Amino acid sequence: MNIALLTAAGSGTRMHQNVPKQFVHVENIPIIVYTMQAFEKHPNIDAIIVVCLDGWHDILKAYAKQFDISKLRWVVSGGETGQESIKKGLLKLADECSPNDTVIIHDGNRPMVSHEIIADCLVKYELYGNAVAAIPCVEVVFKCEDKISSLTTIPRDQLLRTQTPQAYKLSKLLWAHEEAGKRGIENMGASCDLLAELGERIYFSAGSEKNIKITTVDDLEIFEALRHSIRNDLKL
Repeated sequence: MNIALLTAAGSGTRMHQNVPKQFVHVENIPIIVYTMQAFEKHPNIDAIIVVCLDGWHDILKAYAKQFDISKLRWVVSGGETGQESIKKGLLKLADECSPNDTVIIHDGNRPMVSHEIIADCLVKYELYGNAVAAIPCVEVVFKCEDKISSLTTIPRDQLLRTQTPQAYKLSKLLWAHEEAGKRGIENMGASCDLLAELGERIYFSAGSEKNIKITTVDDLEIFEALRHSIRNDLKL
């Protein structure tokens, strides 16, 4: 079984909104619903679990019903960090699913994930045992320790910028979080970061510049512009 684990437990303080970023409406639809719809419509996704901010579970379920998200199976509360939130979702899946099931972790506030990105993530997972959506780094990157100046660049052809989705076997993720507890590894920014810290080789699948993560007002404006472009394309 292929299970999408969507993280939606952040408060989104950088958005300066009265509601968490994942519940902000764009064209009268919450951002988290756009994300759920992408996995709902993908034929190779069997179920969805959302790690949600406390107090928003019933609202999320109501939205799922309103927008016909039939694959939503579980809603669980998040933790203090992203690492803790993912772990809570995984522990729920450990009780409900097979250790051999595939977990596709995705940011709930990354609503432009396409059918092709999800499909390539699953294909690369089948080939290599894990897959992380990534895109090339096209900017010149400096290594800077004082945030003021630098003499050192990092060759950009050696750099990739990771995104989500990220696909792993459930048993591997459970092992990684157990090991993290034993070794005192905390607050890792992403599952690929945690697995790399534990010595696991990471493999990459196709990402996209359009697959944006909405964390700031600027990001929200970009998403609104992309949605506007999609609407115009549909009218042609």
